[in-house]
Amino acid sequence: DIKRILAYSTLSQLGYMVMAVGIHASDAAMFHLFTHAFFKALLFLGSGAVIYACHHEQDIWKMGGLAKKMPITFVTFVIGTAALMGVPFVTSGFFSKEAILTAALHSHKALFVVASFVVLLTSFYMTRLIVVAFLGKDRSKNAAKAKEVPLLMWLPLVLLATMATVIASQA
Repeated sequence: DIKRILAYSTLSQLGYMVMAVGIHASDAAMFHLFTHAFFKALLFLGSGAVIYACHHEQDIWKMGGLAKKMPITFVTFVIGTAALMGVPFVTSGFFSKEAILTAALHSHKALFVVASFVVLLTSFYMTRLIVVAFLGKDRSKNAAKAKEVPLLMWLPLVLLATMATVIASQA
């Protein structure tokens, strides 16, 4: 379920924020809360666009091939994923996660190791989501019939994708 993957990733991000507060890096926690709001809203709205385009299908294993049919949604979803993974120097997620990881490195090395491992897990499951849902061939009739969502749905995606990257240049 595409929304379930995103919901579980929210829990890991909340874990980062709580960890930051616990190691007295509340500024880093608030910064990550702020950046997380943009890229997670982008990902949830993007998943809604995908579900809408696939005729209410939520199972990623019944999707596939959506990148060609939904290029705007695909690009914005990739930007949101990059921010969630913390791709260096171009996403807001990098700067906010870096602040938390730096604080953990200086105060609790074990927490730094655990948080770094979580970064790798996040990268794995989000890359898998992109590959399964957007790349390859159609895996169902609903995916084969999918097309880009209307302007009213993709415009917020573009605005949030911009914020997920513009905030990075302001960090």
